[in-house]
Formats: sequence, C-alpha cells, structure tokens
Amino acid sequence: MASLHEAVALVTGASRGAGRGIALELGSAGATVYVTGRSVAGGPTTDHVPGTIDATASEVTSRGGHGIAVRCDHTVDGDVESLFARIRADQGRLDLLVNNVWGGYEHAECKPLPMAPFWEQSLRQWDGMFTAGVRAHLTASRLAVPLMLPAKRGLIVSTTANLAVLPYLPNIFYDLSKNAVSRLVWAMAQDLREHGIAALAVAPGFMRTERVTEAFRRAGAIAALDGPGGPKETPTYIGRAIVALATDSRVLERSGQLLEVGTLAQEYRFTDADGTQPAPFRILAKT
Repeated sequence: MASLHEAVALVTGASRGAGRGIALELGSAGATVYVTGRSVAGGPTTDHVPGTIDATASEVTSRGGHGIAVRCDHTVDGDVESLFARIRADQGRLDLLVNNVWGGYEHAECKPLPMAPFWEQSLRQWDGMFTAGVRAHLTASRLAVPLMLPAKRGLIVSTTANLAVLPYLPNIFYDLSKNAVSRLVWAMAQDLREHGIAALAVAPGFMRTERVTEAFRRAGAIAALDGPGGPKETPTYIGRAIVALATDSRVLERSGQLLEVGTLAQEYRFTDADGTQPAPFRILAKT
C-alpha cells in the first residue's frame, strides 16, 4: 500500500459506513485522520445504528495511523468552524478532505429510498440531503481550502452517487442532491485548479454498511443481503479508492470529475476486503 505517513486528512461522517471505511484505509496508509460525526462513545448513536467516531479513530490508530475523534454536527456552522480551527492549531495544514457527511432519507426507520412522484414525496428529505448533505460539503470545503493554499496542493473528495447513467431515479430530492454534489465538485475544481488543489466526486456502489444491514434486518430480509440484489461492496472498497487517489501524483489532471469506485479499482488495481473487484455500480430504475 502507498504511504500517507506525512498526510493530514479529515473524513466527515465517519462514525460508520463509507466514512468509517475511508478513515480506516487512510489509517492503514499511515495518515493522521480527523474523524467527525455526532455519535460518540457512551452516548446514543444516530438512528440507533452501531458506530461511533471514537471507535473509528481508535481503529485508525491501531492500523498505524493517528486517529482523532471530533464531535461535529455539520449542519451547525459553529461546530464546523471550531473543527477547522482545531486542525489549524494542531497541524497548521490539511492535505485531504473527504466530504462524506449525509443526513439521508432513512431517519430512525432505516427505510429504503422512497420512490414516488415528487408531489407525493415528503419535504422532510430536503434537510437530510441538502442541509446535512450538499451544504455541509460546501461549508467544509470552503474552510478546508485556506489550510491547503500555502502548500499549493491538496485534495477534496465528495462522496456521491453516479446518476448520470439513469434517465431519472424517481425521487426528486435524491436526484437533485446527488447531481448537485457532482456539480459542486466540478465548480470548485474551476476555482482551485490554479492553486494546485484537486476536487473530485467519488461514487461507490451498493455497500454493506451498518445502516444497510439494519434496514434489511428491520425488513425481515436479512438473508437477502447475500442475494442477487444485495450489497456487493464493503466500505473498504471506497476507502482504498480514496487512498489510491490521495497517493496519485497526477490527481490534479482529474479535478472536477465524477469517478466510480469500480472503475478506479480496475485502473489502480486494488480489490475489496474479500479480494474481489466489483464492477462499477449501476442503479436500475424504470423511466
């Protein structure tokens, strides 16, 4: 594995799921990783799903990196500003930001993405996807850039979904928010390129996360996890994709792009935790 022993990284939304997988792989590469989220040891976890920032940070350290847990609600600007002030005071710089925070649509029910015409959808989804999603990515990015500018290098990654292969996924909030993240990254890349900072959107496939497993369990369909429509990727896969990008000296050439984990695996020759190499993910939906 390529080394990131001198790198300082921040992974948002890393109590569990993709964020946790990314933080752990960065730890395995030797990075110092700030891990944020709202779930802390000894307290309630989001939607009662297992995982805390403390546990993630501890495992980052056990893998050879340096994990630092910072509780942060990324919908509260004061929390985010305090987070970046701490990174500046501790490290004086930031090399990698991974925007993974996402309020989602599941809420406490851990339900699948609701599919219906937009007039039948609940506006409750807006804050989860836009305030705790798109806006949170922008807020963290604008605070990260000043920590990258002096070195004239850095990488900002936002996790998203690749909906470009679909005519339309019938949830207007999800469609808008995921495409907005991709466009946000493209726009940031235009401002950042002359400063040597790359901005990328990275789309994983259907992952077997704690939340997905819990959703299957609550639906009484735990056996379906291993079925044809079950999740084929683990969070390790996207974690290895981020490490590959962070150690690529030519990553600036890709700035502004939306990249799929399955495609990156083929290009950089990494595998998922079980040694397989799942193909790029495609969501199938009726038009």
